[in-house]
Amino acid sequence: MRLERIEFGALLSYSPYGIEKDAEISRSVRTAVKNDEFVISESKQVQMSELLGELVASTRGKLPFDHLFDSYPMLVPIPSSSLMKADSLWVPERIALALQRRKLGKVAGCLTRINPLPKSATSLPSDRSTAAQHYDSLGVQKLLSEPESILLVDDVVTQGATLLGAANRLADAYPIARIAGFAAIRTVSTPSVFKGMYESVVGLITLQASGRTLRKP
Repeated sequence: MRLERIEFGALLSYSPYGIEKDAEISRSVRTAVKNDEFVISESKQVQMSELLGELVASTRGKLPFDHLFDSYPMLVPIPSSSLMKADSLWVPERIALALQRRKLGKVAGCLTRINPLPKSATSLPSDRSTAAQHYDSLGVQKLLSEPESILLVDDVVTQGATLLGAANRLADAYPIARIAGFAAIRTVSTPSVFKGMYESVVGLITLQASGRTLRKP
């Protein structure tokens, strides 16, 4: 693969194992993100994807990953691990469209899943698909012109294998483009490291010699 590491930003954080109240709430928010549920915001119901788009837009200038949106990137939603049907819920696309509506980039659904992979949520950490497996399972519908900047959009980032595999597939098609990732929420597996749901971060996803990925933070 061309890229051994990519930069990523994540807006929110959640704790899968913490027992504190904040950790419990973060798990509910993670579920709401994954299902694009309606939530209450400012006394009205709004879908989570729209709330996420508004949070990014309204806090520009304060987010550690602000620069990822500076060049009005091409927003590429990450496909589901399964083969999607026409009526499938595609949350990354909804988040990308919410960002586009706030003039933070332009959506291009050019990345497709051509071979299904096991769902990460139902796999043991050691059994999750590698970046190379994601790379092999994805295809790109090439656009007429090469974008200057590409921002992959996902709902949840855990180890980062999906983002790194997708970035490498796009790098084959667009070798000059700058490619980074954005996730609505990141997994913080160690309870003592979890600082709260509203911890936004910027960091790196790096390919290890083992073929696994390392996400920091």
